[in-house]
Amino acid sequence: MRPFLAALAAPFLVLGATLAVAPPAAAATDVSTVADALKKSPVYVDPAAAGRLTSADTDALTKKIKDADKPVMVAVLPADFPEERLFSDLRTKTGIVGVYGVRLGEAFDVKADSRVMSRDAVRNLASSVQDEPLRQQLDDYVDTAIGTARGSAPSAWGADGDDGGVPVGALIGVGAVVVAGGAGAYALVRRNRKVREQQQREALDKLRVVVDEDITAFGEELDRLDFHPAEAGADDAMRADYERALDAYEKAKQFMAAARRPEEVRGVTQALEDGRFSLALLAARREGRPLPERRAPCFFDPRHGPSVQDAAWTPPGGAPREVPVCLADATRLRDGQEPMVRTVDAGSGLRRPYYDAGPMYGPWAGGYFGGGMLPGLLVGTMLGSMMASPAYAADYGAGYGDFDSSAGYDGGDYSGADFDSSDFGGGFGDGGGGDFGGGGGDFGGGF
Repeated sequence: MRPFLAALAAPFLVLGATLAVAPPAAAATDVSTVADALKKSPVYVDPAAAGRLTSADTDALTKKIKDADKPVMVAVLPADFPEERLFSDLRTKTGIVGVYGVRLGEAFDVKADSRVMSRDAVRNLASSVQDEPLRQQLDDYVDTAIGTARGSAPSAWGADGDDGGVPVGALIGVGAVVVAGGAGAYALVRRNRKVREQQQREALDKLRVVVDEDITAFGEELDRLDFHPAEAGADDAMRADYERALDAYEKAKQFMAAARRPEEVRGVTQALEDGRFSLALLAARREGRPLPERRAPCFFDPRHGPSVQDAAWTPPGGAPREVPVCLADATRLRDGQEPMVRTVDAGSGLRRPYYDAGPMYGPWAGGYFGGGMLPGLLVGTMLGSMMASPAYAADYGAGYGDFDSSAGYDGGDYSGADFDSSDFGGGFGDGGGGDFGGGGGDFGGGF
């Protein structure tokens, strides 16, 4: 048996000897690994760079960020970590709206979603800590970032009850009053966040009724059209119009099914507006009429379809303005009659025109009309007044429903890859973008 056992053990002995003499493997890290770590905790130190920070240093930074409840992140990476598209890829894979500070070897840079921190603030922050020793640099970066950043930390950072690695002895040494006060403040922030999330869910539920009506109405338009791609007289242009309309219908349903926040409805109504214009093109081609110009939908009810002209209209107690209208509403206004205005639930079963029913209808209108048009259309209405307020921007994003890719999200929210790289930047030497050196290197030297 001894020769047999020796032969059996030989491969394992060779493997053990190989591992014993082999140098420690460099961290098998890539952007995905860093992103996965930052989803769970605000500080990531690559194993290949771990010797530069003690675990106590890492724990202290983590605790500081978690206690502040701010969407601030830190990554310490080795100098040979690939830097091309690092920030934009990290933001995409992490999916967290926030501030990203990265130490790459001896270089340091910062990028952030403008929703959380202005471009100038990020640039000043990055510049203020350049050339500092690592520990001081990260500490100063975190102190400044948590004092400037807007929004709250991702809920996943505190969901598991992790204390961020703070030694138990240190916690025991903290006075009971301080602990109680800190816990109370933390609980208050979380409670406020939950209240806001509940309010947004309720707003989305109301909005869902209106959007479902829009989707159903568009589906009925497709049915009434009774177009068949193989019918006599159908050409490639007609089939393309019809395909775009069908795609818009499917997109609208998918976007609404995936919506979790009121501002996400903008994509639904934008798809429906695109689809209705495609149907208008198709109808003109089938009837041999000149193709219509691209116009906004009827202001009074987008289900009326694309507008055909602008008409003077004065809301109760407001100033006159020109609004895009369909032919039927243009005729009513010309005859001194009231237009057929879309009414929605304004609470307690009361139905009012959408522009006087509440702030949640801003994203719905924004998808149809775009932010550039809405201020002039809605001035003097309840919705217009709400959308111009800072409170509305905090809840539904900046502008009149015309949200950029991340403006509808608060700091700490999960937006996934839904962000505009031109709106994510502001770091040291920033020239506008989301990568190091314009995607080709030059860490910290601009885009």
